[in-house]
Amino acid sequence: MDNQDVLFRSFTLGDMTLRNRIIMAPLTRSRAAQTGDIPTDINAEYYRQRAGAGLIIAEATQVSPQGKGYAFTPGIHSENQVAGWHKVTTAVHKAGGRIHLQLWHVGRISHPELQPNGETPVAPSAIKPQGAQTFISADSGMVDVPEPRALATDEIPSIIDQFRQGAENAKRAGFDGVEIHAANGYLLDQFLRSESNQRTDAYGGSLESRLRLPLEVVNAVVDVWGTERTGIRVSPTGSFNDMRDTDPVETYGTFAKHLNEIGIAYIEVVEDSFQGNLEKGRPQAVIDAIRSNFKRAYIGNGHYTDSEARQRVEEGLCDLASFGRPFIANPDLPARFRHNAPLNEWDSSTFYGGDERGYTDYPALNAEQ
Repeated sequence: MDNQDVLFRSFTLGDMTLRNRIIMAPLTRSRAAQTGDIPTDINAEYYRQRAGAGLIIAEATQVSPQGKGYAFTPGIHSENQVAGWHKVTTAVHKAGGRIHLQLWHVGRISHPELQPNGETPVAPSAIKPQGAQTFISADSGMVDVPEPRALATDEIPSIIDQFRQGAENAKRAGFDGVEIHAANGYLLDQFLRSESNQRTDAYGGSLESRLRLPLEVVNAVVDVWGTERTGIRVSPTGSFNDMRDTDPVETYGTFAKHLNEIGIAYIEVVEDSFQGNLEKGRPQAVIDAIRSNFKRAYIGNGHYTDSEARQRVEEGLCDLASFGRPFIANPDLPARFRHNAPLNEWDSSTFYGGDERGYTDYPALNAEQ
């Protein structure tokens, strides 16, 4: 493709100019150090290889020990974790890339063996997600998550503080901005959706009450980063981790309106998930509700090919497109899109955990040539 290719037109995201509209989606890979959940040199190399993206959104990263839901996922709550992430951001910046960190609290998708002092995972309501699983060690395999306990109202400020501290630590680690994880059945998503939030206090019941915690978290993160370097991810019709909402058009259209009033830089929308979706194909009514209420950048995500991404950007259905699994197998994905080169196939058996195999050893186009 030539330089007029819409995916290679620059884009102003917040106050950053991106060199292309190809975004690397946040991808859990479970390759942090087994002790301390610390990013290491292999993580720095992995992200450096993918610095050709217009923006890398780094993998979901727990903002506190309570926020952890899977073995070997990185954190951003200790000094060693900050130092480990600094290796990553330095490597990406030296390669000419931009990188945001995704701030994460899993809520009920955890297990006592992953929680401080073996505590029960927390959630808006004490509702066990049917079929939801996690893994707690290299040898455990997938295990069911237990019934969580409902957060007390007076515990909510501590959740907000965890996100605020995570945002501050991400800044010290050298990131260019942050994305708040409010998707895929994790804590903020659990508060957003009607089926997982059965509270009767100020944080549940009505739609405005369900939106309260996610919006308070957004405001806390904006206090640290400003609106221009803050984004959010949502999955309005994703069913992963036993999630559903009685009226996603109203829920996410209203949420988008509030986010627009705050003025954050972007919203990344998981339109169609390989992990499960309640609607077949793209939920256009929900997408339209978000687009009509949120006037800043819209990042579309979910099973995009490069040709579909071009078409949707040209038609104004999204401003940028994020790619997940294609970036796993193709560290130079933008170059392959530009030259219409064949893509490496991913090996799903190496997605989570392990070493460099299926992580940093996928060949780049130059090496293949």
